[in-house]
Amino acid sequence: METRAFSLSLGEGLTLRGNWHADRTKGERQPILLFCHGFKGFKDWGSFPYIAEELAKRGIVTIRFNFSCNGVGESETHFDELEKFGRNTYAREIADLQALVEAIQANELDLPEVADRQKLFVTGHSKGGADAILFGAGNPQVAGIITWNGVADVNLFDEKLRSEIAQHGVGYIPNARTGQQMPITRVVIEDVDSHRQEYDLLDKVAKMDQPLRIIQGREDFARLVKGADRLHAAAKNSELYWIDGADHTFNARHPFAGTTPQLEEAIRLTADFVHSRWT
Repeated sequence: METRAFSLSLGEGLTLRGNWHADRTKGERQPILLFCHGFKGFKDWGSFPYIAEELAKRGIVTIRFNFSCNGVGESETHFDELEKFGRNTYAREIADLQALVEAIQANELDLPEVADRQKLFVTGHSKGGADAILFGAGNPQVAGIITWNGVADVNLFDEKLRSEIAQHGVGYIPNARTGQQMPITRVVIEDVDSHRQEYDLLDKVAKMDQPLRIIQGREDFARLVKGADRLHAAAKNSELYWIDGADHTFNARHPFAGTTPQLEEAIRLTADFVHSRWT
């Protein structure tokens, strides 16, 4: 197993940090999978390094990374850039993904020679599922998309928070794990509202030709359980897999204390999808 860290300078004081995982013994040519974290998530959260290693053991070069404005800076484990978190938009995250793919194709990440840099798959957990769809739908660089307990609507903000932002320019969402108050600024709301049609996930999956695999825990939040059904019903080419007993993180926790049967099922379903859609 080989793991390597990398960082990409994106300008404007932004850096995309990530790690790739590969097992050269699993084949002379292997697909690449990008793993997008969700809201208040980061590449080193809980099970994410383990997931990347397990996928690599199955012959998939896996890249986990932090979006440049996710609020986690050089520490890679703590929210030490809350100002950036407060202005993180889908537009910024899509641009991050494009920069990452361009770096892959330009061989700037020093990926192992087994990596098929022309065959990319994208998966995303929770809000990251929206990023995977927004970036991947209709994108000739993307061969397939997988969502893990993904959202069906990009608007994550209730009216109370929107009102607070309208009045003060910033609102706050508590982070139950860290105790921090996570800022959301007006630019984030404006990005969602001004791109309603462009960010319509149901419309995206209805029009895209690429295959979509929806992996959803039955014990997840009700809106996400319902959203999985909505995505599947709207999609042109999708498969919906339910994992019984699985909550929003497939019963894994942070700090990582070990895998779960539900997490292992999500990993298996992801690997099977990638290999079945990759030639």
